[in-house]
Amino acid sequence: MPVVPDVPEHGGDQDVDRGPLGRAAPVPRRTDAGPTLSGEVPQNPEPMPDAPQPAPAPHKKSAGRDLGAAIGVGVGLGAVIVASLFVVKAVFVGVVAVAVVVGLWELTSRLRERKGINAPLVPLALGGAAMVVAGYVRGAEGAWVAMALTALAVLVWRMTAPPEGYLKDVTAGVFAAFYVPFLATFVAMMLTADDGAWRVLTFLLLTVVSDTGAYAVGWRFGKKKLAPRISPGKTREGLLGAVAFAMVAGALCMQYLIDDGSWWQGLLLGLAVAASATLGDLGESMIKRDLGIKDMGSLLPGHGGIMDRLDSLLPTAPVVWLLLVLFVGSG
Repeated sequence: MPVVPDVPEHGGDQDVDRGPLGRAAPVPRRTDAGPTLSGEVPQNPEPMPDAPQPAPAPHKKSAGRDLGAAIGVGVGLGAVIVASLFVVKAVFVGVVAVAVVVGLWELTSRLRERKGINAPLVPLALGGAAMVVAGYVRGAEGAWVAMALTALAVLVWRMTAPPEGYLKDVTAGVFAAFYVPFLATFVAMMLTADDGAWRVLTFLLLTVVSDTGAYAVGWRFGKKKLAPRISPGKTREGLLGAVAFAMVAGALCMQYLIDDGSWWQGLLLGLAVAASATLGDLGESMIKRDLGIKDMGSLLPGHGGIMDRLDSLLPTAPVVWLLLVLFVGSG
């Protein structure tokens, strides 16, 4: 704002210079265009009030991550998953078990670092891997038994440490066992069907397409926030994009990949996947906000950690498993 010199008000008791006849001598005024009337040049002239200001540079939307690295890592992971899925099913089960163990390590590490919660990793890792295998070999019954034994192992393992913090540690441990390996067992159970590889591929494709649709539409058209207190980057327009993309992909997958599937079933499946994937993403965002972190890890350049990729997959697995059983059976 331009500097305006203080001018005495008329009739005020001001300290002014007076001429020889007792009249106030004129005070030279400074102008911004050049020297003062007394010949003095102003030192730091201010811009004129109505001078045109340069327009702000247009703001470009940013993806927020290294897209090149993210795409490269995504393609590499996809190749490993598809190769193991269609070559030897047992190898794919091993890939799921490894992902579960790494995810548990990331989650328990962040809990310890940010909240001082020491959920025992050893029984969680062993029980989590066993849970995935049990789901593949024995189905839902085996998964539930393995879950119960893992929870019991967490309770007993933690008894070897001092009692302070026991309740919060074992509570976090049981939560981690349910959140990561137990939900992942539904992927292994999908694989047991005759067309199991195609069911798992459908599950993966729909989740990825849902996330991609939400990202693409939200980045381009997103204006209305979906849940600003949890995840400020998500928009309602992005959710609509997720639903549209997933429903189209679901209709195609059910019609052409799943035995005895129909396109209308795929529409319902896509809608359910978009909802569960979005809720799963928001759920992990809630956990990360509580922990005060952006990513669960840094193992995957451009993506964060394993848990940052499993966030939408884990809660979607039981939804897809259940709907496929209802639509075309478990065989």
